[in-house]
Amino acid sequence: MKFNDAISGAALLALALAILFNVSSFPNIPGQNIGPSAFPGLLALLLAGCAIGLIVKGLRGENRQQWLVFGAWMQSWFHLRNFLITVGCLLFYILVSNGLGFILTAILVLCTMFWALEVKPKLIVPVAVVVTLVVHTIFYKGLRVPLPWGILLPIQW
Repeated sequence: MKFNDAISGAALLALALAILFNVSSFPNIPGQNIGPSAFPGLLALLLAGCAIGLIVKGLRGENRQQWLVFGAWMQSWFHLRNFLITVGCLLFYILVSNGLGFILTAILVLCTMFWALEVKPKLIVPVAVVVTLVVHTIFYKGLRVPLPWGILLPIQW
């Protein structure tokens, strides 16, 4: 799927304005000229400049693009199904991970996605378990990200 540059530019401009609005509420640090909003604000201004350039390019008469062009993958049921499964898995994770826990939810999501991608059936569960445990260890132990334990809370390590 390909969007006209004016649409992409408008979305980036909205993001830049949202960032600028948000950083305007950051508190000033007494005795310092540069506060916590300086660098995010500068980056938001640069993003807004690029966004305006994209909008101008997209609206110019020469090399005028269509507003929206669907890619060839939209005609393929396999690709469209996998896209919908991916979105469904993300929604499932968002809705269920706190109650079920990261480990069980991630294993279910990975098994579903491996099945959709036609991984050999005998590899689906072992690879999903190993990948989940590696990711959990990296985030929970290494990066100290508090992942939800859900129903596994009594046996957390």
